[in-house]
Amino acid sequence: MPVALSITQGLTVDYYIILSSILFSIGAIGLMTRKNMIVMLMCIELMLNSVNLLLVAFSSYFNQGDAQIFVFFIVVVAAAEATVGLSILILAYRNKRNIDADLFNNLKG
Repeated sequence: MPVALSITQGLTVDYYIILSSILFSIGAIGLMTRKNMIVMLMCIELMLNSVNLLLVAFSSYFNQGDAQIFVFFIVVVAAAEATVGLSILILAYRNKRNIDADLFNNLKG
C-alpha cells in the first residue's frame, strides 16, 4: 500500500525563510516606489502575508500551534485594515477624482 506523501516533505524551514524574505522585499519596494494607494495597500497585504508564512513555517518546525492562532488574528486585523483603507480611498476618490499618495499629503490640517 503506497504511503501518501506530504507536499512539504523535503522542504526545510530555510526555503520558507527565503520565500518570505523575497515576498516581504517585493512588498517593501512596491510600497516605497508606487504612488497609487490601492497598489500600496496590496503591498502592505503582501508584507503581512509574508510574515504570516514565516510564522506558520516556524510553528510547524517547532511543532507548536501558538503562532498559527496568532496568524489567524493577523489575518482578521488585515481584513479590517483593508476595509477601512478602501473605504477611505473611495471617499477620497469621490471628492478629488484621484487616489495618488500625494493627495493625502495635501489633507494635513
